[in-house]
Order: sequence, then structure tokens, then C-alpha cells
Amino acid sequence: MTHPSIAPIQELAAPLAAELGLEIVNLVFQTNYSPPVLRVDVRNLGTDTGLDDCERMSRALEDRLDTSGLIPDAYVLEVSSPGLSSELACDRDFISFKGFPVRISTHEPYKGKTQWRGRLQKRDETAVYINQKGRVTAIPRDAIASVELDEES
Repeated sequence: MTHPSIAPIQELAAPLAAELGLEIVNLVFQTNYSPPVLRVDVRNLGTDTGLDDCERMSRALEDRLDTSGLIPDAYVLEVSSPGLSSELACDRDFISFKGFPVRISTHEPYKGKTQWRGRLQKRDETAVYINQKGRVTAIPRDAIASVELDEES
């Protein structure tokens, strides 16, 4: 389940990242920590993402978050690059890895299963589509916990 603060934080962070030549790849607010942790993964649109990119985004985002009041209490901000993660997160990932084997995990059982494997077909506003031995299956996006490249296939 996504924390309700994620959408407004994303709205604040995305244009800021764009100004810096970066893209937000993932944003997670972990409220089970004390203080809570806001983790932001960024990707440099022009070159490899470096420590300087993360530092610039961290400073700029921290200033904007503190003045916005979106997170009223103490928090920890972690800005990093996504690295070579096997998890697909942004539209570019779903386009780049079309046809690749993926493993989809759902929050709750969907059609009796929490793990799905197949070749990635596409993602739209409502579902992620995979090909399972010639049959296309649509898994609703709101049921999906993660989509990862399936290195076992």
C-alpha cells in the first residue's frame, strides 16, 4: 500500500529533478522507522548517475520539503541511484524490457496466485501484461507489489 504522502511528494520532487537533469525512478516513504525514511532513487538522463547528482537532489529536495510542510515531523532523506536493480519501476523500464522474462508479485492473491511469471508485453494505466506460453495475462497495477526481471527464466 502506498503512503498517502507519496503523490504530493512526487509532484514536488519530479519538476525539481527535471530542473537538475534527473528523473525520479522510485520514491518510498518508510514510516515504520523512527524517524521515518523517505528514499528517493534518481537517474541522470544524460549520463551515469553519480554521487554529485544524488547530493544536488538531496539538498534541493530537502529545502523544498522543509518549506512545503508535506512532512511535518522529523524524517531522514536518502537520495541514491537505482543501480543495477532488477525491479522495473518507470515507464522507460517497461519499454526497454519488453519481451524479457519477468516475475510479478502481488500484494494479495490475484486469481489465486501471488507470483506470476511470463514475458513482459506492456504496461498501461490499468495493468501489466505478460505472455505466458502464448496466452496474454493482464494483472491489475493496483494489485502489484513488484515487477522484476526474472533471471531464472
